[in-house]
Amino acid sequence: MPMRATFWAAFWAFLIDQLSKYLVVHAMDLSRVHVIKVWPPFLTFRYGENQGINFGLFQDDSDLMRWILVGFSVAVCIAVIWWVRRCKGGIGMQIGAGLMVGGALGNVVDRLLYGYVLDFLNMSCCGIDNPYVFNIADVFIFGGAAALFLFEPRGQNRKKTP
Repeated sequence: MPMRATFWAAFWAFLIDQLSKYLVVHAMDLSRVHVIKVWPPFLTFRYGENQGINFGLFQDDSDLMRWILVGFSVAVCIAVIWWVRRCKGGIGMQIGAGLMVGGALGNVVDRLLYGYVLDFLNMSCCGIDNPYVFNIADVFIFGGAAALFLFEPRGQNRKKTP
């Protein structure tokens, strides 16, 4: 089965992620001002340099950890593409794989260019002040992983037991 949907989903996810980082961090000068209140308290742009993974896990200021995370991300991308091809996933799985791969590669490019991942989105609500920042690539990775889970063909064909 052709994987065109995976390629295009990855292409657009990567492009949107990199463009958003360029516009917010560089063009809007977030790296200098550090905070831009877009729609307080719901959406704030806050500058962040994430050397680890989600929620700052595995933060390490060493070059070794940077390259381990780059290698791990590329390996996961290859494994996801291989898995989707092997299980002959439908269009939902292909798009999910593409979103996940495009987002992961967007963060890989950040690590290669800067040594860390650029984060800028901060969302809070209802009196809860969220201290974490993330980026569009993280949204694509999460959404892609959810699509892989939801559209995985074996999960759809399982019989319900009484």
